[in-house]
Amino acid sequence: MINTTVKAPFRADHVGSFLRTEPIKEARKAYVNGEIDKDALKAIEDQEIEKLVQNQIKVGLKAITDGEFRRSWWHLDFLSGLEGVELFETEYVSNFKGARTRNNAIKVVDKVGFDNHYMVEHFKFLQEAVDKYGDGSQVAKFAIPSPNMLFTRIQGDEYYNGNREQFYNDTVTAYQTAIQAFYDAGCRYLQLDDTSWIDFVSEERIKAVVERLNMEVSDIIDTRVSCLNDAIAKKPDDMVITMHICRGNFKSTYITSGGYDNISDAIFANLNVDGLFLEYDDNRSGDFEPLKNFKRDDQTVVLGLITSKFPELEDPESIKGRIKEASQYIPLENLALSPQCGFSSTEEGNILTEEEQWNKISHMIKIAESVWVTTESVSN
Repeated sequence: MINTTVKAPFRADHVGSFLRTEPIKEARKAYVNGEIDKDALKAIEDQEIEKLVQNQIKVGLKAITDGEFRRSWWHLDFLSGLEGVELFETEYVSNFKGARTRNNAIKVVDKVGFDNHYMVEHFKFLQEAVDKYGDGSQVAKFAIPSPNMLFTRIQGDEYYNGNREQFYNDTVTAYQTAIQAFYDAGCRYLQLDDTSWIDFVSEERIKAVVERLNMEVSDIIDTRVSCLNDAIAKKPDDMVITMHICRGNFKSTYITSGGYDNISDAIFANLNVDGLFLEYDDNRSGDFEPLKNFKRDDQTVVLGLITSKFPELEDPESIKGRIKEASQYIPLENLALSPQCGFSSTEEGNILTEEEQWNKISHMIKIAESVWVTTESVSN
């Protein structure tokens, strides 16, 4: 059953990934060690995803994900499933503050395209689970990396050989095809995760990206806006597409710090997404002043004021105060609340327990209800 009355993003929403459960961790380890086959791994993933769906419904979420339980990376798994893109091991480079990631990367070895991507089946299983355990008010939400994560972050470009225009066109076409494929499979709520915007949060990063691409910073920003807008230009009217921005999320660490000042016009006025999930859980993300460039009354800005990196529960009154502060720039009816990122952008996960993770989600929902349900009840 496809929910055709999606009102996402919801007042209390989330980015998508959850801590991998022990059965998932053990099964993935056994699969890598050759102790179980792919079918046995899938059976355990199916079982744990069904449990996760039930837990999300039980706690009160309306956007229901598969927690990215089948993935190792939030982005590389999807990107390497595109035609012409391969996963490989590169020389070790870690951009995170105090944590070491695995040395995986992607490279383009042929024309980029989208055909029979395995994650469409992942979504179908999620939809079936939501139909099975939900009451019709929940929506199956799926997250994939933004086209900018391929077009701007690629390593080892062996196929296009500097032909950015062709690379751009093929990437956009692949994503247009992908969006239609997910829609045809029943997806009505799709999130595009895009960390490429951290290139503009500090002068140091701006200088580095300008030198790397040999382009003016304004042209780089315009290209990223166009890449995303062109990719979603053909989306069906009843499909909600949002974008999530953060500054890195791996084992409770981050890549960089800085506000949205340099990209505020680009993301708040020029992007054609239905919603923006923004990291705002501490001073690392800057202040709310960039929100002044918000222009669309049909768009929702989801404030990531709840941290997924640490277990401590935020003071409810402090969060309410920050929401009120943000509402000076964006009407309250165009705001929502979420964690600043997922709990497990990679299979390693952030440094907190499953119980603490669910406490965070429950805490967030209660705060959102106290802000919006009361307000909307009075207005009605």
